[in-house]
Parts: sequence; C-alpha cells; structure tokens
Amino acid sequence: MAEPFVNGDVLHLACGVCPSRRLPVGEFDVFERPSKECPYNPADGYRYTADGTPVCVHPDRVGLPVARYKSENAPLTAELHLPPDPSELVPYLHDVLYGAAPVLLDQFIALASAEIRRQFPDLDATDVLRRAMG
Repeated sequence: MAEPFVNGDVLHLACGVCPSRRLPVGEFDVFERPSKECPYNPADGYRYTADGTPVCVHPDRVGLPVARYKSENAPLTAELHLPPDPSELVPYLHDVLYGAAPVLLDQFIALASAEIRRQFPDLDATDVLRRAMG
C-alpha cells in the first residue's frame, strides 16, 4: 500500500479527517471548498463525491492545486505566476515553496528557475531561489 500524502505529521495543516492523511496523492480529489458535490459523511467524518471519491476541501492546507486527481485522473502539475516586480520574487517564491506539497517541490524549483531566467534575465535565479528558501 502506498504511503499517505500526509504521513502522520500531527503539526501538518491538513484537517484531521482529510483524505490526505490516509491516502496518497492521486487517490483523492481536491475541491476549492465544501460543496453539495462532496457532502460530509457523518458515519466516518469524510467528504465524498457521488461516486465515492474521497475529497479534500482545503487546497491551501495540503498544498495541492484544485483538481479531480482520482475521479478524472488529473495530472499533478506545478503552476507559477511570478509577480511583475522583481522585488516581490523572494517573498512570493517563499510562500509558494513553503506552502507546496512535497511532491511538487522539484517541479516548482525547476519551473521557478526557468521562469526567473526568462522574465528577469538580469537576475541570478539560483540566488533568488536560495533567498526564497532561506
């Protein structure tokens, strides 16, 4: 059996009944918020879609983009929108990297490095990333 996405870390921001605490990424969907599409099941404390897919309703807490990972086999992808002002890069990237799901960190770092070089060719992308992670 695959490891759960959140592996017993009691300090993790994921809710105590989040499917990320018992299932690996790809085995549950992530919705933007609670909705009628994923009602709460009082029998076990989880939320499910009509077809029985477990649902997390706090993407910011688990660091995953909203997507139908299980029910529609959506790919897990990192997406960045760098600020136009280079002075905002370090705080923006700090928040993105520290809020990201661990499975996305490599993607975010590679994407950020390429995007910094593309949008801000005068900046040292490695230095910006080091400061963001420091």
